[in-house]
Amino acid sequence: MPQKAWASVIRMPVPGRSRKPRTSGLTMVIDKGIGLRLTADIVEIAAADIDVIKLTFGTSAFYDRDLLKKKNELLTASGIEVMPGGTFLEVAVWQGVVREYLKRAKALGFSAIEVSDGTIAIDRPRRKDLIKKSLDMGFKVITEVGKKDPREVLPVALIHQLIGEDMETGAFKVIIEAREAGKGVGIFDQEGRTRKDEVENIIAGARDVNDLIWEAPLKNQQQDLILRFGPNVNLGNIPHEDILALEALRQGVRGDTLKKAYLDSLK
Repeated sequence: MPQKAWASVIRMPVPGRSRKPRTSGLTMVIDKGIGLRLTADIVEIAAADIDVIKLTFGTSAFYDRDLLKKKNELLTASGIEVMPGGTFLEVAVWQGVVREYLKRAKALGFSAIEVSDGTIAIDRPRRKDLIKKSLDMGFKVITEVGKKDPREVLPVALIHQLIGEDMETGAFKVIIEAREAGKGVGIFDQEGRTRKDEVENIIAGARDVNDLIWEAPLKNQQQDLILRFGPNVNLGNIPHEDILALEALRQGVRGDTLKKAYLDSLK
């Protein structure tokens, strides 16, 4: 097994970081159009720190088929789940081609499916059916709760119900919507600051906080959630250039979490 560059010299200030394959501490990377060569570089540097890559929105529609298959093969062979964006599945639902969509996703080498209703209306029985169909096709299923339009805020009681139903139906994790910008949606205000009361409202009705993946594209958001839940909180919509920076936050080799680890050691 390759040895980390500073092994036996530096001990990580925040201990207990989970290792792959893991069910907590997931890092889901957002991919808005990463080419094959950059994907290979990312895998070479950070495969151990990435759990899921999402080819967000409908971006996978614009790839050459063979290129997309090569990219997905590279990722899955490196122990990284790869899935198309939930918005693309919503298009398939709207157009009545879900079965064909899932077959093509399998043929293209995707290993996971995101089930969401962030833009179009999908009732709860249909949502359950989409999860079951995806599971039956052999996909790992990650669902999402929340609307992309900030004017369409879901009642927290409904969020709790959807999380519980999705997990009971067989979802691996449930994403808390915050979009790729992380501003004005879900647990973040218009400036991207964490609405900590909203975080607490959501976890109050969740079976286990580890069931959730918090979309948190901005550094201050990642820091808030790590300080609240620890290094093994599940985080999503991480830009590819921030993968190692996030890992540094998780393990206390970045000033914000190092300070807490240092102060805690003095108590």
